[in-house]
Amino acid sequence: MAPEAPPHRVVIVALDDFAPLDLGVPGQVFRVARGPAERPLYEISTCSPGGAPVRGSAGYHVLPDHDLSVLETADTVIVPGVHGGSALTAGTIDDELRSALQAAARRSRMMSICTGAFVLAAAGLLDDRPAATHWYHARRFQRLFPRVRLDPDVLFIDDGDILTSAGVASGIDLCLHVVRRDHGSEVANRAARRCVTPPFREGGQAQYIERPLPAPGGAGTAPTRAWMLERLHEPVDLTELAAHARMSVRTFTRRFREETGLSPARWLTGRRVEQARTLLETTDLSVDEIARKAGFGTAVSLRQHLHAAVGVAPLAYRQTFRSRVPGPR
Repeated sequence: MAPEAPPHRVVIVALDDFAPLDLGVPGQVFRVARGPAERPLYEISTCSPGGAPVRGSAGYHVLPDHDLSVLETADTVIVPGVHGGSALTAGTIDDELRSALQAAARRSRMMSICTGAFVLAAAGLLDDRPAATHWYHARRFQRLFPRVRLDPDVLFIDDGDILTSAGVASGIDLCLHVVRRDHGSEVANRAARRCVTPPFREGGQAQYIERPLPAPGGAGTAPTRAWMLERLHEPVDLTELAAHARMSVRTFTRRFREETGLSPARWLTGRRVEQARTLLETTDLSVDEIARKAGFGTAVSLRQHLHAAVGVAPLAYRQTFRSRVPGPR
């Protein structure tokens, strides 16, 4: 029997003026990602320059267990958001931090949450690459880092060895995405349940940028979304969806986008891709059968949509993720 792989080492870099939720999210999400017999899949450490206490933006300090030298042991490095400091105001960081991040990037996967992207950009790690950050800071980011291909609308961007997210809750989405990428949907979905959060929001979903709340007593689209999830295998059109919600097509489309950040068609495609991924990982059904059960109709359609979402064909996806060690049921 092959020996168990050691846990993947995640190192979080805490900086002054850190955003409290951003600092806490990675430790929570990766801590509850478990394999068989509750075996931890990740080992989490936190560091700061000099191992010194760092000041948060909510009236308290934290004392990390390590200084920046622990980055030499990291498989993944995460920079949480900051609410102040030279990275935000001038696009610069001190030499020690820059050198440590640049060295880590040569051997580790790099991630940022929210304005942590300013720190990665100030280290020169995002030049000529796509990136995300909080929509509120997008103009400042573009002014400070014109070489970065910022997408100010999406929840997160996976560019292989560097991943960046928008603000606050999208850090949860990014961490769950990484767990899914590393260990498959079953492990990620179980971690999401333990965090009491939705298991999946696609990275290309729009950030919630000053969207109006529904009028008091107004009907929303949540019941229709639940109805859609029960019928992923069935063809539905916009007229049918609007009728179920008892709205005009125009009103339904507008409210659906306000509530989800996506059009009904794109939202439905995302749920069908997720269903197909789960079936590929957890069943021996043929690609044709999975295409029908997920609502794509044909293997060709499934192949096109899965490739657009994750960059691989169904059989390659199955081979990759069925080889992961499944967690307890």
